[in-house]
Amino acid sequence: MDDPTALPEDAPVCASPLRRRLWLALGYAAVGLGIAGTVLPLLPTTPFLLLAAGAFAKSSPALRDRLYRDPRFGPLLRDWQSEGAIPRKAKAAALIGMSASWAIVALTASRPLVPILAGTCMAAVAVYIVTRPSPSRPGPQDAAPDGVAAAEGGNVSALRNEA
Repeated sequence: MDDPTALPEDAPVCASPLRRRLWLALGYAAVGLGIAGTVLPLLPTTPFLLLAAGAFAKSSPALRDRLYRDPRFGPLLRDWQSEGAIPRKAKAAALIGMSASWAIVALTASRPLVPILAGTCMAAVAVYIVTRPSPSRPGPQDAAPDGVAAAEGGNVSALRNEA
């Protein structure tokens, strides 16, 4: 790979036109749900974008690359792909959203078992989110003076600086 901004291919593009169209439709649907998840507290964003990236890898590598280079969603996807990392802001937003959702369920549920089950599921998800590492590269708020990139940032920093 000569180009430092090039992304690895996950899967070969489908040869069947019907399957390719189905993967493309799934990718677009997942992007739509991911975008909706940016404003709806109960709908996650990143899992849908990861699904979209996988679907686009099988149907349209150009769309997959476009998604990974998107200024808003690209860093989340690249951090997850390279390190399994979730940024601190995303962790905080997820935990606040789950807490607010649980409070609504607890206040409106007619049976006490509903908030207990919902809380148990949300607690398991919260533990998973909190135990994921944060990205090793500095975020915009943590950036070094004069735009000096961290030594560990590697290709992810190069992608970010060229965008």
